[in-house]
Amino acid sequence: MMKYSGAEIIIRLLEEQGINIITGIPGGGNLPMYNALAKSTQIQHILARHEQGAGFISQGMARTTGKTAVCFATSGPGVTNLLTAIADAKLDSVPIVAITGQVPSSFVGTDAFQEVDTCGLAIPITKHNFFVRSAQELFHIIPEAFKIASSGRPGPVIVDIPKDVQMAEIELENWPILTDESPLHDNGKKTSIPNETKISLDEIEKIANMINSSKRPLFYIGGGILQSNSHELLHQLAKKNHIPVASTLMGLGCFPSKDSLYLGMLGMHGAPYTNLILNETDLLIAFGVRFDDRATGNIAKFCPDASIIHVDIDPAELDKNKATHFSMAADIGLVLQALIPLIHLDPRSKWIEEVAAIKKANPLYTPEDNDFYHPVNFIKEISNIVDSDTIITTDVGQHQMWVAQTYPFEKPRTLLTSGGLGTMGFGLPTAIGAALANPTKKVICISGDGSILMNIQELATLADHNLNIKVIILNNGCLGLVRQLQEFFFDENYIASSFTTHPNFAAIATAFGIEGFDFKDTKQPIAQLQKLLSASGPCVINVPIDPRENVLPIVPPGAGNHQMIGVRKGA
Repeated sequence: MMKYSGAEIIIRLLEEQGINIITGIPGGGNLPMYNALAKSTQIQHILARHEQGAGFISQGMARTTGKTAVCFATSGPGVTNLLTAIADAKLDSVPIVAITGQVPSSFVGTDAFQEVDTCGLAIPITKHNFFVRSAQELFHIIPEAFKIASSGRPGPVIVDIPKDVQMAEIELENWPILTDESPLHDNGKKTSIPNETKISLDEIEKIANMINSSKRPLFYIGGGILQSNSHELLHQLAKKNHIPVASTLMGLGCFPSKDSLYLGMLGMHGAPYTNLILNETDLLIAFGVRFDDRATGNIAKFCPDASIIHVDIDPAELDKNKATHFSMAADIGLVLQALIPLIHLDPRSKWIEEVAAIKKANPLYTPEDNDFYHPVNFIKEISNIVDSDTIITTDVGQHQMWVAQTYPFEKPRTLLTSGGLGTMGFGLPTAIGAALANPTKKVICISGDGSILMNIQELATLADHNLNIKVIILNNGCLGLVRQLQEFFFDENYIASSFTTHPNFAAIATAFGIEGFDFKDTKQPIAQLQKLLSASGPCVINVPIDPRENVLPIVPPGAGNHQMIGVRKGA
């Protein structure tokens, strides 16, 4: 007979899932798990400095690999600190298993020290969550949590484990070997994982007929292409039938930016030509998207003359925001695979010429080449220096939109950004996770002076592990996107958007034990940038930018995407 504590069972089950990195912070509610983790020879622990940071570190690992990542948090404030990262993962379909400590079972419901109703809080922001009542249940719940997190539309799962369950000991004659046929339990109830592998050939033929008979088809792609690893199939189909491709923020990198069929990002800050071309299509092929308001603008005015095909793994997204002419809940990779042989070879000369004319007449704004400190030029210079497999993370704000508009993403999983929740503080810890999961790749975090302060404590985590991350802060002394919205839509009433105190970020980096550099008054900035980005190890780079610069164009609230303001016409 073998004796195991609940905590030891947790760690061994995580090892069986192939987990080799866990990030988190210990506390009274999860110390038994940490005690067991100390004995593991397979799993490395990354000590974050805030549970939100731990959640985003796990996101960085999951977003770059497509594999479920794990984070730990203790009860009470540990859980509540983690919830923002969990909500972020839910909206962007990121597979995470968060294992949280809970007060002992006998104390649950008594308002005990550091007790919160973890599962109750997490219901709206997780794909599923579990409350574990016995050590024996762990053998079913931990593997099931991973299946749920990664199957269908990925998402976060919380497993909340009382301290007495972690400490309880059980005797086993043999370690259980679970198979796909093993029963799955959620506190005694069987949970159902939908089978997304079945597709109807009749439905595939209907999609093919709609594409082949259209005159001006257009792909509208999003994170579903990324999650299904179907970017190569998408490229093959688009090239075969000469179908232009517009992307959401979450789909950037799924279609090569230098390809002639690529239209860039659509939506609130999409290129003028992208939004105008969308308005001309007669068939919108929406694959792996959810018709989010930032992508569509006024939904009633979005592609008003187009028939719409919508394919997504999540049936709840179909016809939710926009009525379609044909919708299908299925794995997009399987759909594309079946669709390609049925699609005609078609040069679509007239449509491609029309697209080219609109692009020429309505370009994305380009600043003067000699203005190195314009954020658009600075971001372009970064892309000129680094390799195409460099991983870029961003925070949220103007810098995020400039990156989305400007940076030439050629490969999937090279842009990590908070799309659905729009979380400031996302960039630095997510970059740490990306670097941990991809030790041979360069990682660049592009942030703003507002966002970086949200999780700046993770510079200590970065220093601990000496990771090859460059943190670039585009510093305009304000909450830039807030200030821009106040300028355009609130009569220039600039309240609470400008900072009084302007921290010396290079000095702060140095205090954390990381190289810091400030581009203020730099005489040869391009050469200096090349030197900093080519070096190994971590670095924080402060870049002063003009606070009056705006992200253009912008779609006003309630307007259609074709009703942009700030558009500069081409020659």
